[in-house]
Amino acid sequence: MSRDLDTVFAALADPTRRAILAMLLEDDMAVTDVAEPFEMSLAAISKHLVILTKAGLISQEKRGRVKWCKLEPDALRAASVWMQGFGQFEPVNLDAFERFLAIELPSDEA
Repeated sequence: MSRDLDTVFAALADPTRRAILAMLLEDDMAVTDVAEPFEMSLAAISKHLVILTKAGLISQEKRGRVKWCKLEPDALRAASVWMQGFGQFEPVNLDAFERFLAIELPSDEA
């Protein structure tokens, strides 16, 4: 189970893969449609899809000439159960945390 959790969390660590999962919440999508909003090659998107597939977070199937992606929400169940174990902690005040980070890690934009 630990290896499965590691694989799921590693897949979720990338913002592009999280965005893909969010898109697939709506409906199944063709690979080309998944790739459309991203400024990267179809080959790069395909690599992300392979990682999501290996983690069990999505499945892919061919329908005619088109490869489709489908969200597999059950794959998140073990990760969700593991994270619920931390539910005894107070919720984080994200606004206060953001202010703290702004003070501790000033941006280089100024």
